[in-house]
Amino acid sequence: MALNKVLSRKTLNGWRLFWLFSVPISVTMLIAMSSSDMSSAPGVSAMIAFSVRCSVPFIYLVVAASSLRILVPGAFSNWLLRNRKYIGLCFAAAMAWQGLFIFIMSNFHRDYYFEEVFYLRDELEGSTGYIFLAAMVVTSFKFGRRFLNTQQWKLLHKSGIYFLWAYPFSVYWWNLYYYGNARPIDYVFYWCGFLAFALRIAAWGKLRRQAGRSDPASNVPATPLSFKALGSAVAVCGLLVAATGQHWHERVSAFLTGPEWSANLELWLPYWPFEPFLSLFIIGLGTLLMTTSFHASDREDSVADGVSEA
Repeated sequence: MALNKVLSRKTLNGWRLFWLFSVPISVTMLIAMSSSDMSSAPGVSAMIAFSVRCSVPFIYLVVAASSLRILVPGAFSNWLLRNRKYIGLCFAAAMAWQGLFIFIMSNFHRDYYFEEVFYLRDELEGSTGYIFLAAMVVTSFKFGRRFLNTQQWKLLHKSGIYFLWAYPFSVYWWNLYYYGNARPIDYVFYWCGFLAFALRIAAWGKLRRQAGRSDPASNVPATPLSFKALGSAVAVCGLLVAATGQHWHERVSAFLTGPEWSANLELWLPYWPFEPFLSLFIIGLGTLLMTTSFHASDREDSVADGVSEA
C-alpha cells in the first residue's frame, strides 16, 4: 500500500508527471547541444541519436501499459495505465527535439544528409512515424478527438503505437544483428522493446485462456495438452530466434526478398520483410496454439478487445 500511496501523489500524475519528465529532457538536450559541435554534420547526427535514446523508454512504457494491467494488476500497473497519455506526450516532447535536429541536418548540412544519411525507406518510416505522432498528439485532446468517432480513434492510436514502437525496435535489431557495431545500450533497448511487445502477446494469451476455459462440469480441458506442448515449443523457438539473429538473418533475408516483387517492396515498404519481428510472430503463433479452445469459440470475439484498449 505504500507504493500505491506514493504513486497517488499529484506530482506523479497527469500534467505534473509530464512536466516532471519533459523539462529534464529539454535541459539535458540543451546541455548536450552545448557540448556538441552543432555546426558540423556529425555533431548534429550525434544529437539525433541522443534524442532517440531519450524518447524510446516512453514509447516502450506506453506499449506495455495495458498488458501489465492484465498480467500484473496492482499499484504500478494501475498508475502506468492511468498516466499512459502523459507518458506518450513525454515521448512526443523528446521526439520533437529529434525533429528539430533532423530539420537542422537536412537544411544546413544537405550534402552530408543526402550522401550519408538519406535512404528512401528510412525516410518513409520516419515521416510516417511523425505523421502518426502528430495525429495522436492532436487527438489526445478534446478539440482534436471530436473529429473522430470511437473506432477511428482506437484505430489511429493503436496503429500509431505499434508503428512508433516498431521503428526504434527494428533499428536496434539491425544494430545488433546486421551492422555489427552494437553498444551495450543497443542491447538494453532491443530487449526492452522485445519485452514490451512480448507482454502484449502474453496478455492476449491470458485473455484467450480465460475466455476458453472449459465448462466446470466437463472433464475435458479447453486446450488439449498436445496443443499446449506444441505452443510452448514454438514460443521457445521464438525466443531463440530473437537472441540469434546474427546466425540466420542473411539466409532468411535472401529467401524473403528472393522474388522480384518482394525485393521491390523492400525499397519503399516500411519494415519489409519484417525480419526484426519474426521472433514475435513465432511467439504469437505459439501463444495462439497454447490457448486454442474447443469449448468457448462463441466468446472468442471478446478477447481482442481486452488488449485493444492500448
